[in-house]
Amino acid sequence: MSKIARWCFRHRRTVLGLWVALLVALGAGYAAAGSSYSADFSLPGMESTKALELLEDALPASSGDIEQIVVHVDNGTVRDPAVRTKIAAMLAEVEKIPSVTSVSSMYAEQGPGQISADGRTAYAEVQMDKLPAELPPADVDQVISTAQAARSPGLQVELAGPAISNATEPAQGSTELIGILAAALVLFLFFRSLAGTALPLIVAVAGLGGGLMTIGLLSHPITLSDIAPTLATLIGLGVGIDYALFIVTRYRSGLRAGLPPEEATVRAITTSGRAVLFAGGTVIIALLGLLVLRLNFLTGMGVGAAVTVTFTMLSALTLLPAMLGFAGARVLSRKERRAPAADRPRTGKWAALIQKRGTVLGTAALIVVALLAIPTFSIRLGASDDGNDQAGTTTRSAYDLLAAGFGPGFNGPLQLVAELGSPADGEALTRLLDRVKTVEGVAAVAAFPAEPGAKVAIAMVIPTTSPQDEGTTDLIDRLRDDVIPAAEKGNTLQVYVGGATAIFQDFASVLTGKLPLFLGVVIVLGFLLLMLAFRSLLVPLTAAVMNVLAAAASFGVIVAIFQWGWGSSLLNLGGAGPVESFVPVIMLAILFGLSMDYQVFLVSRMYEEWTGAHDNRRAVTTGQSETGRVIVAAALIMVFVFGAFVLGGERVISEFGIGLAAAVAIDAFLIRSVLVPALMHLFGRANWWLPAWLNRILPRFSVEGEPHIPAHADGTVPPPQPAPTAVN
Repeated sequence: MSKIARWCFRHRRTVLGLWVALLVALGAGYAAAGSSYSADFSLPGMESTKALELLEDALPASSGDIEQIVVHVDNGTVRDPAVRTKIAAMLAEVEKIPSVTSVSSMYAEQGPGQISADGRTAYAEVQMDKLPAELPPADVDQVISTAQAARSPGLQVELAGPAISNATEPAQGSTELIGILAAALVLFLFFRSLAGTALPLIVAVAGLGGGLMTIGLLSHPITLSDIAPTLATLIGLGVGIDYALFIVTRYRSGLRAGLPPEEATVRAITTSGRAVLFAGGTVIIALLGLLVLRLNFLTGMGVGAAVTVTFTMLSALTLLPAMLGFAGARVLSRKERRAPAADRPRTGKWAALIQKRGTVLGTAALIVVALLAIPTFSIRLGASDDGNDQAGTTTRSAYDLLAAGFGPGFNGPLQLVAELGSPADGEALTRLLDRVKTVEGVAAVAAFPAEPGAKVAIAMVIPTTSPQDEGTTDLIDRLRDDVIPAAEKGNTLQVYVGGATAIFQDFASVLTGKLPLFLGVVIVLGFLLLMLAFRSLLVPLTAAVMNVLAAAASFGVIVAIFQWGWGSSLLNLGGAGPVESFVPVIMLAILFGLSMDYQVFLVSRMYEEWTGAHDNRRAVTTGQSETGRVIVAAALIMVFVFGAFVLGGERVISEFGIGLAAAVAIDAFLIRSVLVPALMHLFGRANWWLPAWLNRILPRFSVEGEPHIPAHADGTVPPPQPAPTAVN
């Protein structure tokens, strides 16, 4: 690490030029190739996927996306001649758009059912030739503009559907800027220096830019979710600024200790830089741990975020040393440059209070965390519907009009896709549909006309409840477990429940089943990494328990706001609904990495002091004193960056933003600042115990470069000569 740091410092113009060249090359490639993100939630082998595959094979013209154009009049009915003439002409124009295969008009022979009972609301279905991710954006935009051109006073025209939602989702650019400005304010208050404020932002933006352009290019050969770039931005900004903050803080302490800029840079990279490498590596490993779930959608999100974290980490370890060479002593405030402070350890008041009142404060923090975690036990995974879109958007307006005119379940119809092997199967299907009409939770059933001798038949089932309602989930289970199996007995009929609502439910079911596996992998991996770094069993065990507590508490906040609806309407995030099925898995991967960041920076300083003085009380207090302030600043930056994404109004991203902001706040202000040091004071020398036989066989690794030597017979490590350290 020292050689890399020294080379980057001495060849700073070359390093800067290489980074500029890399970003320009990636930018040129991205401008030429663009991106190809996917919104595919389908799961191989699941019933909803089988239904979709049958439609694609048997009825390719009907296997593409279906959008809806919803019309509402304030007075009269949609059948009035003036309204009919205007809407019919608009629908004819929509049907001419290249990606549109057909338009089912409410004025066609089979269209009366598409007009509400009061005649004031109606809808037309627009059949597209591809799924949403494959549709040309220009064609979708043309559908929207053509439909909305028919609006007039008293005549409302709105649109709904997956492709419409993708095309009209809020932009996140302004929220990223707000997060950066908030981070800049925290950095300035922390450093009191414009150069010190600018460096972490420059390094983070450079890493983020490289990462985003790279995952855009990667979206062509591999499946990457359409929210992958937003998620990568959210994570990349947070960790990028934090990593640079840790290194710049150590660099400043070196300058205050009287080191020349080059030596201060080398020491910062060989200490805090090594910790960044270790912490960043754990974040990447955790995100790539999503591969064990074998779900393309999640794998793509994990890969995208991991690539961005890699770029931000490389930026912190190469570009930052070069930038420090340009900045020199200007990272210090004017007061510090005039009278450099001695770089001596100091005992903070908070650390001293934890040492004295650790049991009381630790118990209080544990109670708060436990209370926040209580809602987690009632978490319901699923997918929110358009009823939670921002008020005033066309998708939300269309949802509300259809729910008012046709019932809430009309926004999430279920598809029954049947394989017919004989004429007897057709009769069995007819009996099944008659039975489905009487099932609790079913509002209506409509069979689509089929050609004589067709091998596939389709029927639409309208629930009485909205797509995200728990009653709709119960209806799908009831059809699959009881009603359909009874109809399939004694014949070769095979019926699958499909549609968007069923796909999301299957996705949630699969993730719920795989969540324990992923949680176990994450916990074991974290335990092993910390045991390797700190030669201890109790330190990684404590960290594992604390990580689970932090995750549970953050999930509790998400449940309270999004599932229970506490304050979600005030944030313009819709009403109560299920937690997006993939949020807990992705958050676990991110939280594992972020928690490891703070644990590494906190305990590495304690461990450094322990190996020098062999005094647990002094090690814990000194480590907390010298890292506490920077950990609080880093946490505040992440809270502001993550919280800013809530302002975009997109529910899924807001769940990540609020969940991660809450998790970081809980982890930094309760877990690492209170619970962990209180427990380490309580455990005493046992913190650093490792069986002698295990100490002998474990490979040697140092987070901050201190030498390791064999343990005593009791498992504790004797103190080597400590390397020079700096105040964080």
